[in-house]
Parts: sequence; C-alpha cells; structure tokens
Amino acid sequence: MRKIFFWLHLSLGMAAGAVILVMSVTGVLLTYEKQMVAWMDTRSLPPVAPGSRLPLESLLERSRGADGKLPSALAIPADAAGPAQVTVDRGDRGGREIRYLDPVNGNVLGGGHTGVRQFFRVVTEWHRYLGASGESRATGRSVTGAANLGFLLIGLSGLYLWLPKVWTKASVRAIAWFRGGLSGKARDFNWHNVIGVWCFIPLFFIVLGGTVISYPWASNLVYTLTGSPLPAATPPQKVPVSQGPELAGLNQLWQRASAQVPDWRTISLRVPTSATAAVTFVIDRGYAGQPQKRTTLTLDRSGAIRTSETYDDMNSGRRLRTWLRFVHTGEYYGLPGQTIAGAVTAGTVALVYTGIALALRRLWAWRTRTTRQQVAARVSV
Repeated sequence: MRKIFFWLHLSLGMAAGAVILVMSVTGVLLTYEKQMVAWMDTRSLPPVAPGSRLPLESLLERSRGADGKLPSALAIPADAAGPAQVTVDRGDRGGREIRYLDPVNGNVLGGGHTGVRQFFRVVTEWHRYLGASGESRATGRSVTGAANLGFLLIGLSGLYLWLPKVWTKASVRAIAWFRGGLSGKARDFNWHNVIGVWCFIPLFFIVLGGTVISYPWASNLVYTLTGSPLPAATPPQKVPVSQGPELAGLNQLWQRASAQVPDWRTISLRVPTSATAAVTFVIDRGYAGQPQKRTTLTLDRSGAIRTSETYDDMNSGRRLRTWLRFVHTGEYYGLPGQTIAGAVTAGTVALVYTGIALALRRLWAWRTRTTRQQVAARVSV
C-alpha cells in the first residue's frame, strides 16, 4: 500500500508540479491583494473634504459620466474620511471602471492606483488561467483545475507517506522540525516532510476550496453531501443603465437599510434601472471576504423589506460552499486567516521545490545504477 501511495504521490507531483508552483507563487502574491489595493488607492487620492456627506440621490446625480449615464454600483464606507466608490460599466467596450468620489461634494477624486490594480490583475490571470487570455482562458482554467485536483490527491497521499510507520520519539522528531547540518537529499527530505506535516490541515482546505471553485461537479457535490437543493441556474443578463427617475426615494431607502445593521463598515448597492425596481443593499460589518458578517437586504420602493439574508439564513450546502470559497484565500477569518493562507502557500513553494529535487535525485540515482549494471554485465561477458 505504501508503494502505491508513493508512486501516486511522485507521478502526480512530477506531472502537475510546474503548474502548482505557478499557482503557489501567484497565490502568495495575492495574499493581501484587497488590503494593498485599498491602501495604494487611498495614498493616490486627495483627501476627502471636511463636512457632511451629500444625500445618496445627490451623490449619484453628481457621479453621472460625460454621457449622462449613472454608475452601475455605489459603495460607501462608514469611515467619514473615506471616499465613495462607484463602478461604471463600459458598455460596448466591456469590463468595468472604478472611480472614487468625494462624498461631501461629489467631486471625482480619481480612479485609484492603476499600476497596482494592473499588477494584481496580471497575477490573478496567471493564478487562474496561467496567463491565457481570450478563448484560451478555458484551456488555462482546465489545466489549473486539473492541477488543483491533482494537488488534493498529492496532499492526501503525502500525509500517508509523511507520518511514520512506527510512532517513536525519534520518528516524530524527524518530521516535527527542521534538522541542522543536513545537505542534499537528506535536507530536501527533512524539509519536505516537516513542511508537509505542518501545512497539511490548512493546505487541505485551501486546495479543497480551489477544487470546488474549479469544478461545477465538486460544487454540486457540496450541496448533495449536505442534503441541500442545488441553486437554481440564472442565466447572466446585461441590464442597461437607464437615465430615468430611478433615484427617487433612495435617500429614505438608504436610511432604512443602514438602520438595520448599525455597526456596518461598508454599504453597497446596485443602482436601480427603473423607478419601480426593488433596491438591494449589501451591508458588510467586516471585509468583503467575510460572508458571515454580511447582510443582503432588498427593499421595495415603499421601504418594505422584501428579503433579508445573512450567512446563517443560508442552507447548509450554500454555507459550506461559501465557506470553502473564502477559506481558499483565508479571507473568511480576516487578516489572521489571510496570513495563515499566505504562509501555507509559501510553504507549498518549498514543497514543490523539494519534491521535484527529490524526484530528480531519485531519477539520477536510478540512471547511474542502471548504467553501472549494464557496464558490469558487459565486463562479465
């Protein structure tokens, strides 16, 4: 059994090692993406003017672009010194554009730090698609998905191989911490075992989350195992942003929404496209990657609550699926979770390096041994 697990571990590692290395390096770079983007954006913008914020309707009116169109979404922080953020759909050009507004006077402060946003956009493309673009993205995503699934099997087989066959003080010490004075194969073996054992539990859930993200069947399996109905498929719809009187009454709706969660940090809303459309507010008490601190509130134009959903209101399948999504990045547990995820992902880089080094040493030893046997056979003849 140990031999089967060893060759499974080795073959999958050699087949997927390069892709896993790319995903690991880019994963480390993405550890604090949201914090770094927010920090760099704030540094690149002029300060918000002192004074009271504009009512929501007035702020949105002043955010109209040169073509007179409203932004598609708006986010306002609880911090009085923080800028409002609007999202502008580019229409025929595709994509979205982020702009920051002074919530006191409605002036456009800028688009944030474009350089750092572009950097993380490129890193994300490599993490998800191996840098592929256009129609090639599907191929890149299938490769990273397969590598992620293979990595899950590598981790499970690795745990079996890392744990000692006989539990003694000496055998536990060998996998519990790094040993000094080692070099070559002995050093790589020690590092591979120690890092693998210490990183296994968080790494397992990070990779499991990546598998669920990569494959619809894995996502559906979460619902099946928890006995929850699959979410209804909703085809994407591109709703045009109108220029009609859809803003009327938003001030009162904003007050109603913000009163539902007094300790909110950020409130976001999708700008309604008609005067009768319901308005949905996403109210965050934490950061965007903490769904357990988020309330999605939908109000009709009279202010009546149509729906109010929190993480606890979800069925068990959707809760688990959402948890796996944000435990993949560590964001579910805030900054400590991101730090652990980043450290474990950095450990994965070392695992790939030492694993490939050990495999190449094994291959080289096999070739050397085979060559010697062939030479000895010719000499004996």
